[in-house]
Amino acid sequence: MNVIFLPIAQQELNQTIEFYEQQLTGLGVLFRNEILEAIDFIRLYPEGHQFLTRHTRKCPLRKFPYLILYGIIDNSVIISAVAHQHRHPRSYLHK
Repeated sequence: MNVIFLPIAQQELNQTIEFYEQQLTGLGVLFRNEILEAIDFIRLYPEGHQFLTRHTRKCPLRKFPYLILYGIIDNSVIISAVAHQHRHPRSYLHK
C-alpha cells in the first residue's frame, strides 16, 4: 500500500524531528525510526487502528506522545498529521 504525506504532515514531522534532535543528539533519529515503524505497521494493517473521525484513523506511537493521523483512499494511506497527543484535536484536524 502506498503511503502519502500531506505537505502539512511532512512539515510537522520534520519540525518534530528537528526539535527532538535539538533537545538531545540522536533523539530525533529515534523519533523518526519510531515513525517509520508505525508507518510500516499501518501499511500492512491499514484498518488496524481506531477511528478519530469518520474518515481519519489514529495510530499512537509507543515511546513518544504523538499520533499519526491517516485515512485510506483507494490503495493509499494518506497521512494528514503527525500530532502531539496533548494538543487540542482542532489544532491537528486540518481542513
